[in-house]
Amino acid sequence: MKALRLLHWGQPAQLVDAPMPEPGPGQVVLRIAATGACHSDLHLMDWPEGQLPWKLPFTLGHENAGRVHALGAGVIGLHEGDAVVVHGPWGCGTCRACRLGRENYCARAGELVVGGGGLGLDGGMAEYMLVPSARHLIPIGTLDPVIAAPLSDAGLTPYHAIRASQANLGPGSTAVVIGVGGLGHMAVQLLRATTSARVIAVDRDEAVLERARARGADAVVHSDAGAADAIRKLTDGAGAELVLDMVGSDQTLALGAKSLRAEGRLVIIGLGLGTLPVNFFALPYGAQVATSYWGTATELMELVELARLGRITVETEIYSLDRAPEAYARLRRGEVHGRAVVVPA
Repeated sequence: MKALRLLHWGQPAQLVDAPMPEPGPGQVVLRIAATGACHSDLHLMDWPEGQLPWKLPFTLGHENAGRVHALGAGVIGLHEGDAVVVHGPWGCGTCRACRLGRENYCARAGELVVGGGGLGLDGGMAEYMLVPSARHLIPIGTLDPVIAAPLSDAGLTPYHAIRASQANLGPGSTAVVIGVGGLGHMAVQLLRATTSARVIAVDRDEAVLERARARGADAVVHSDAGAADAIRKLTDGAGAELVLDMVGSDQTLALGAKSLRAEGRLVIIGLGLGTLPVNFFALPYGAQVATSYWGTATELMELVELARLGRITVETEIYSLDRAPEAYARLRRGEVHGRAVVVPA
């Protein structure tokens, strides 16, 4: 079968022939219907050799949806042909966090030396994908897999951060989303669909800001030297209860800190590897700074329901598997609107 595989650190992934996976006991093989191209995949391609413990080669693609193709011995509750989305973070399944359904925070993640399919193990940028346990699969029914696949990261990551910040998002509150791309345009919709907060979208691209407004943002702010003052003005000088930083650079973290109100919450989601100096006077009194990683299987089930009800959608650009390298090239140049989704068939 064809697969887009990372063969060498520091180099682009290549479309090559790969062996067809066979399911062992408890495992499931999917025929991939859609897989999202994520900006973090570019980080993997750029990663220097020796920095990560993962062994090469492996197939990219950690946002995956498809149909059950083959079942290993002992798998129950699934049938060939079932439409599913893959919950991406694969934990040990036995630690306390995993038993609580929080495999994204598996206590043994360091021991496992992999993050999931497309992250150290073969992902879904291929015609077929091996999933090591049926517990990682969420039924999607009639939901379009092109929509379902990006929900597993581009939707799930901001949703998890929003769910963890519900105490800050009551009536009269304000939430700021910095960076309204693949994850940010989902964050805007999720805040609108699941909270009563006023939503302010921040980006440097005017066209992106207009799409954010169309997706439900109450106000938009251009990301420039006056952004913090603009947010303060929109909040009558108080600042925001929640800031979701989808970029994570030095500049956006500084903007997020300046945009918070007392007891506000800044959540770092983007992998820009920026730093935020913190001391007693660096943030408003009572403010929190948190990171957030992926989300739970239960939250992914909730996202599927929100999408099936039409409360959220995903802005997508569709590519064939042969054009997957082009999708990543466009993503690197900042030319993708929403999420690039590869459809192998």
